[in-house]
Amino acid sequence: MKIVEYPSKKDWKTLLKRPAIDHSVLEERVSAILKEVKDRGDAALIDFAQKFDGVSVSSLIVTQKEFDEAANLISTELKKAIEVAASNITKFHSAQKEEEKKIETMPGVECWRKSVAITKVGLYIPGGSAPLFSTILMLGIPANIAGCKEIVLCTPPDKAGKINPAILYTASFLGIKKVIKAGGAQAIAAMAYGTESVPQVYKIFGPGNQYVTLAKQLITSDGVAIDMPAGPSEVAVLADESCNPAFVAADLLSQAEHGPDSQVLLVTTDKRVVEQVNKELSNQLKQLPREQVAEKALSNSTAIVVKDNAEAIELLNEYSPEHLIIQTKNAEEFIGLVQNAGSVFLGHYTPEAAGDYASGTNHTLPTNSYARAYSGVSLDSFVKKITFQKITKEGLKTIGATIECMAEAEQLLAHKNAVSIRIK
Repeated sequence: MKIVEYPSKKDWKTLLKRPAIDHSVLEERVSAILKEVKDRGDAALIDFAQKFDGVSVSSLIVTQKEFDEAANLISTELKKAIEVAASNITKFHSAQKEEEKKIETMPGVECWRKSVAITKVGLYIPGGSAPLFSTILMLGIPANIAGCKEIVLCTPPDKAGKINPAILYTASFLGIKKVIKAGGAQAIAAMAYGTESVPQVYKIFGPGNQYVTLAKQLITSDGVAIDMPAGPSEVAVLADESCNPAFVAADLLSQAEHGPDSQVLLVTTDKRVVEQVNKELSNQLKQLPREQVAEKALSNSTAIVVKDNAEAIELLNEYSPEHLIIQTKNAEEFIGLVQNAGSVFLGHYTPEAAGDYASGTNHTLPTNSYARAYSGVSLDSFVKKITFQKITKEGLKTIGATIECMAEAEQLLAHKNAVSIRIK
């Protein structure tokens, strides 16, 4: 990790930059993929599987036999872990249901808001070097709680044309039966436009590489919603002299191993913390199967020493991390100071990995500083809030003059007349 001590505020913007991605070249490629799938449907998906992944796929739809085989390949221990995680995620997201409240704004004028499930949703689940079956829990569970009627899941097959068994088992566990063997930008296109095998959906969720991310952004211009703009995974750790350097290093590496374009940030008021954490990083890195991936991510990452906690939290709010871990004494004191973060992990025994898998919170979070304006996925992500109102005859008499006056001032006389004709 690069080490920066006591940077000037004027340098923060440059210092906190994420690894740059050149979208100009990518956009042309991704746009061509989207058009191909839109025009040719399943045939394009099959061709792209061969072209990009070297996979010959005869049928895109996962069969019941494949679901059954996957269940037999999963250990009892993993099945139990999935059940525990699902239970916690269900509890947390079920509590997010809102009670419908009718508000009488004036006598005879009643307004309320109703949550209505998005009918058709698509889930994209990466399945290459890291088959993220946990993301199925994070997306499928709130979709089920919300009452989405159709859930389509796309995930890339391996070289043999098979889907990772943990992905299939988890999908089946949640009752998701429409699983498609397709990955990359072409999978996003399939769910956005529909093909012979893939139903068109109204909103697409899930992480992915830069092709997937850009495809999601491009299809919004065609009226398909997405969960959020997202990019490579990231974590920021605020640590003081009370931290355990081994814990801090482990948390940094847990994000660095996601991909070479991931970014981790360490912020501290104590130079010794940086030295101790760097030693631990070196030791722990050697033990990781994804050592080269994590090492590349660390080369894009920084340890920053600041003068005090006030400056630390100001810098972190500027960075707006996807994950923020606070490993300090009295970590709860920072709760009211955090303004920009996707998800926050308080104390020495709260690893970010807990939120990734099983504590109950959602791990689909805004990256690339989007935490300044976006929230992570929640139950609300799978519903629309439709407003209703009902006005009685007496209520319209009460509010009518106000509407007539405002409509006339805007020179919209038909609006005024819609009220006047009723009152007369």
